[in-house]
Amino acid sequence: MQSYTIGQAARLLGVSADTARRWADAGRVATHRDDSGRRLIDGRDLAAFSVEVAQGGAGEEGVPYTSARNAFPGIVTAVKLGDVAAQVEIQAGPHRLVSLLTREAVEELGLEVGMRATARVKSTNVHIDRA
Repeated sequence: MQSYTIGQAARLLGVSADTARRWADAGRVATHRDDSGRRLIDGRDLAAFSVEVAQGGAGEEGVPYTSARNAFPGIVTAVKLGDVAAQVEIQAGPHRLVSLLTREAVEELGLEVGMRATARVKSTNVHIDRA
């Protein structure tokens, strides 16, 4: 399972590292330490927390999350596989993006809950790039 540093989690959540650290200190998201003493958040825990944060409102102190060139870097929060098609959800700061794509594409990208990915939006299509 992929883990994220406080700084990486902050970028994925669209907040400052200080805000992410305060949330971890308050017990809002579970952390553990690696061999070098850095605090890490498990990908699945961060995925669940990112959904919670997004449902609670804007990011840090009302600063809106924006994307450059229609790219939304975030964390995969759900993968639903069918026989041929698949649905992937990404939480990018306060934005929840859902993409319908082939099962084969999801398997080739190795997408799973808790990993970083970027949703790219063009017109009404959302494309997923593995980070």
